[in-house]
Amino acid sequence: MTPTVRLYHHEPARRFTATVIGHGRLGDRTTAVLDRTGLYPEAGGQLADRGTLCVADDALPVLDVQVDDAGVVHHVVDGPLPAIGATVAGEVAWPRRRLHMALHTGQHLLSRALIEAAGAPTVSARLGAEATIDVTRDAIPERELAAAEALANQIIDDDVDVRAWFPEPDELAALPLRREPKVEREIRVVAIGDFDVSPCGGTHCTRTGQLGAIRIVATERYKGMTRVTFAAGARTRELLGSQATALGEVARALSCGPLDVPAVVDKLRRSLTEARADAVAVRERLALALAAVHAPVAGPGRVALTVDEVALLRPLAAALGRRGRDALLAAATADGWQVLLARADGSALDCGALWKRLAAAAGGRGGGKPTHAEGRLPAGLDWTAALTAALGEAG
Repeated sequence: MTPTVRLYHHEPARRFTATVIGHGRLGDRTTAVLDRTGLYPEAGGQLADRGTLCVADDALPVLDVQVDDAGVVHHVVDGPLPAIGATVAGEVAWPRRRLHMALHTGQHLLSRALIEAAGAPTVSARLGAEATIDVTRDAIPERELAAAEALANQIIDDDVDVRAWFPEPDELAALPLRREPKVEREIRVVAIGDFDVSPCGGTHCTRTGQLGAIRIVATERYKGMTRVTFAAGARTRELLGSQATALGEVARALSCGPLDVPAVVDKLRRSLTEARADAVAVRERLALALAAVHAPVAGPGRVALTVDEVALLRPLAAALGRRGRDALLAAATADGWQVLLARADGSALDCGALWKRLAAAAGGRGGGKPTHAEGRLPAGLDWTAALTAALGEAG
């Protein structure tokens, strides 16, 4: 079959008419092949259009659109394939197409802006449920990302003309293309004023003002590059709307205005830091008190003790160590015993070996070395009896 004429290359029409010239196959799916189509097939990082093909009184939903290596566009429809020779009236699902146009033009804008503001050329892009651009730099400072976003939005505010055409070879050779074409023949070029010129077969806005705004959502390191996630068009409005709603809920919970949230959260964070420091100080004082009132047991210079909180184990072990005593400590939890063994300076106790005996006898998990060991023992265990037995094995 001959390559399909793609109407969207010249005009982003919502409706079109075409003739069914054949039936094809994509994997286990049969397809309708038209002489021409206004529906975009998945390609170049852009997802396929959705829409309908109407034959007489039957409207067939288009579930997928793909293109093969010969340039034939295949339409997967929900229902019987229209007969070869039939005339169909096609309609593009416009909200989806409109979003894809904004995302694709937005990607071109942001790719150029990232070069200008951050020296970060685009390697690849994906315009799906998330719109992403992978650029060559492994990290980009926030100020450069902000500058790139501001530059892209300035071009949107200027409502620059977006032109798509197939230049003659001589004209193509003179164009300042942002990247090399991926095809050798029938090279289509998209120019955003004189800001960006790039070979592209995708669907685009006709003016930058149609994007509304671009927003960089997130960045992450990816395979030695930086992946930039962004929003454009309707997706930007949805993003900003959901963020405003979330911010409003936080503001109401904090009894402040939305713009006051950062300052209030910072104050709460400082208060929490101070409260945590106070809690640590209280635990340390409690540990010192416990260490002072418990005489050595389980052998000279050793204290075996159970406490109510896991958080007390470390400060208590440190306090006992300062008093020259080995710490054989356990805290009861819902999942079992949390155990900490620590020896004092000059002690001959091998904490790692003692833990191995405890774990072997009771089925514990953990480990350690001669100076320090930690682990968990099962619930229901008689800690005192288990410790006494393990110490007895050491002789």
